[in-house]
Amino acid sequence: MLLNWRPVHMLKIDALPAFTDNYIWMLQDPQRRLCAAVDPGEAAPVEKWLDTRPDWHLTDILVTHHHHDHVGGVEQLKARYGARVHGPAGEKIPARDDALVDGQRIRILDHELEVFEVPGHTSGHIAYFHDDTQAPWLLSGDTLFAAGCGRLFEGTASQMFGSLQRLAALPASTKVYCTHEYTLSNLRFAKAVEPDNPDIAERLEQVIRLREAKRITLPSDLRIERATNPFLRCSEPRVVAAASRHADRPLDTAEVVFAALRAWKDCF
Repeated sequence: MLLNWRPVHMLKIDALPAFTDNYIWMLQDPQRRLCAAVDPGEAAPVEKWLDTRPDWHLTDILVTHHHHDHVGGVEQLKARYGARVHGPAGEKIPARDDALVDGQRIRILDHELEVFEVPGHTSGHIAYFHDDTQAPWLLSGDTLFAAGCGRLFEGTASQMFGSLQRLAALPASTKVYCTHEYTLSNLRFAKAVEPDNPDIAERLEQVIRLREAKRITLPSDLRIERATNPFLRCSEPRVVAAASRHADRPLDTAEVVFAALRAWKDCF
């Protein structure tokens, strides 16, 4: 056993802003100066980051889904740095080396990540989960947002509801690294759904202050998501009542409530 032992270096995770509200997450092993980029919709932010760190090496690129603002920089980065590209098997991902399916485990920077298929936003969307007993984390792409969820571009409300339920069942301490700065608008919707929820009110005030200071609102964690994200609260009586009023009909299951909330948010 001792012969196979090797140290696992702690990862650092930072956000690189891209476009107007995207984040490219950089997974980093500072001791070995190795890194991986998550959903690089454009190459320039990653290249700029690496240009200031000439002794670092980009080993991997992780992709959650095929939308251009998540894959636009993949081919350029792979060509320049030789990084290995991982992405969902069910979608067309440029320059992909590793086609991933549900339940598969991959090793990135000596850390094991589990692949979850989470359809809804797109038909083949995946998320990456690192099951660290002390500090678990999730790369959720455009499925689970801070206080929200992705639009249904290709999947169904039923699929997205199931995907979110699966992610919500992960440990409460799980850090959530999603890929857009939508927290403020999502919380304004959450407050419309649950105007008397004190957790939402407190979080909204905090996020307003952060955005006024031009600071990032991420990562989130599942504990606060369960308390403030209406799409994870579809069985809560106040959420059911609000969605039923807006739909102007009784909604009798959590899945139907979710579909009504998603349609409401689309027009909010």
